[in-house]
Amino acid sequence: MDRSKLYRRFRTLLIANRGEIACRVIRTARAMGLRTVAVYSEADRDAMHVALADEAVLLGPARARDSYLSVERLIEAARKTGAEAVHPGYGFLSENAEFARACFDAGLVFVGPTAGMMTAMGSKSGSKELMEKAGVPLVPGYHGEAQDEATLSKAAERIGFPILVKASAGGGGRGMRIVRSAAELETAIVSAKREAKAAFGDDRMLIEKYVDNPRHIEVQVIGDSHGNLLSLFERECTLQRRHQKVIEEAPSPTLNPAQRETVCGAARKAAGAVNYVGAGTIEFVSDGKDVFFIEMNTRLQVEHPVTELITGIDLVEWQLRVAFGEALPLKQDEIRLNGHAIEARVYAENPTKNFMPSVGKISTWRLPAETGGLRIDAGYREGDSVSPYYDAMLAKMIAWAPTRDVAIERLNRGLEESDVRGIVTNIPFLSALMTHPKVRTNAVDTGFIERELAVLTQAAPAPGELELCAAVAAVINEEQQASRAQANSPWQTFGWQPVGRRQRSFAFRVGHGAEQKITLNYGSGPSTLLIGERELAFTIAQHDGGFDLTLDGLKSSVAAVIDGHELYLRTRNGRFDLHWVDPFGGESEEHAGEDKIAAPLPGTVVAVLAEEGAELDKGAPILTLEVMKMEQTLRAPYAGVLKSIKCKVGDIVQEGVELAVVEPSGE
Repeated sequence: MDRSKLYRRFRTLLIANRGEIACRVIRTARAMGLRTVAVYSEADRDAMHVALADEAVLLGPARARDSYLSVERLIEAARKTGAEAVHPGYGFLSENAEFARACFDAGLVFVGPTAGMMTAMGSKSGSKELMEKAGVPLVPGYHGEAQDEATLSKAAERIGFPILVKASAGGGGRGMRIVRSAAELETAIVSAKREAKAAFGDDRMLIEKYVDNPRHIEVQVIGDSHGNLLSLFERECTLQRRHQKVIEEAPSPTLNPAQRETVCGAARKAAGAVNYVGAGTIEFVSDGKDVFFIEMNTRLQVEHPVTELITGIDLVEWQLRVAFGEALPLKQDEIRLNGHAIEARVYAENPTKNFMPSVGKISTWRLPAETGGLRIDAGYREGDSVSPYYDAMLAKMIAWAPTRDVAIERLNRGLEESDVRGIVTNIPFLSALMTHPKVRTNAVDTGFIERELAVLTQAAPAPGELELCAAVAAVINEEQQASRAQANSPWQTFGWQPVGRRQRSFAFRVGHGAEQKITLNYGSGPSTLLIGERELAFTIAQHDGGFDLTLDGLKSSVAAVIDGHELYLRTRNGRFDLHWVDPFGGESEEHAGEDKIAAPLPGTVVAVLAEEGAELDKGAPILTLEVMKMEQTLRAPYAGVLKSIKCKVGDIVQEGVELAVVEPSGE
């Protein structure tokens, strides 16, 4: 194949993706003087990546298969805008060999490996055969072509339980199930095949020995078209949930220098087996002593920033330079490891409700400034809407420091100073994870989050004296800002009144708990707050993102967001959601019954797991929805009889639609 057609200099780059990675690629491409073209679906008309690009093309409807997964529409968008190259980002078509081939056939430079390299390494079973020949260590398993149930069952028995049933194509934890006994195998295979078919269009499975208490180690590699191939140290991605990475760091705190050289050498050998060109990642699982190859991702990884921060290398820039046909600018012995970096993925999801995705408009978006070793790669802004059609990741927060301990402290400080409202996020969960003592001492494995979930998602503490006073101060502060008419009015000074004293009562509650009352005394003289029998002098001084509240001489910084009568506070004691009880009464609240079996978000029914008339135990599975590319199983809220099922496999259902009815036992 003529390499001048594969790699050549270009001026206009189309980014075949959305969200954070599209924004990330656009920034580097523009810094290199390239013209950038974004693509978008109807759901993303006002998205951040559309605003950042020089030009943008509408692909089609919101569903990914009609927009971001349409090869024909992407190629046409490139043709229409004069783009000479395509960067696939990660996810969507980034590891699709047919897309890479279509780009080549259309005369476009594909910023990544060739279709042949993708095919060789993109199949988990095929890549393992290659690695076996190359002498790369493998986990015992089956990765043959025969996919019938008898063959897979026999392989599982031979390998020995527990095993991992895993989709041969794709990644991100989709189409993957841990099976601990033969009795679980059939159900696991059916479910994994269905999820893999929906996500990747390929339901082939492989079976591996499941390594209990494993660690996930991966090595960043990059090659050029001149035969140079480098490893850029390793990352550890052990902190996962449902096989999806939550926290990533580099270098691995688990490996010593000798182990680091061994695993990086194995990664170079693995990539060298296909003469790899472009950025990619070789993934390994470790039992604490040895490492075993599990797969290669033939694209840029979500967690690439931690590698960038410890090496000082912009991987997107290197990807583009490789696509230009240039040689890599450094040799292996010129790459230096500097300090430690750690990354947290910020998602629109509710950790207290089984990490259910959260959709809606972002009413508040406050993230700390990128200073002091903190980097934020975001794909959203205040006012943007989170759609149910795509992955729920909003941003990545990455901290760098000379040592791991300081990097963790910086990351946690950044999380604690972040306020995103209008949707539910996993920020409090991430902060709880970063402050967990076992995370600090690296005493974790890939099952750590599931085991510690109750601790990591425990309810916020009840608001105390500080929070109740802060709630009053937040309401007053908001009212003052709304009523200020001129720059130097005396009314801007809280509590200023020419004569006399006045009193005002407030009531707040958390959830459906009891009201907690507090009285404000103000006017001539110092302002005070009365809680029970305790009276506190207080003052407010506004600053960006909140205010300083001084109570009896003790100053505290408070962040506050008010949406109608809902208050969100962040104090030194944590995060608090309070409801300001309407002083004029007349409040009415409608609460969706927790017993209703309804679609939590728009989705597709992919399986019905129980029959009408069946007697169900509490928690018994009834049906499975595919929501935001992940399967969600809806279960019986109590023991009873399944009276009716109001949907069928293949139905596209909207949020809140009732899907089944269970008649409780004893009624």
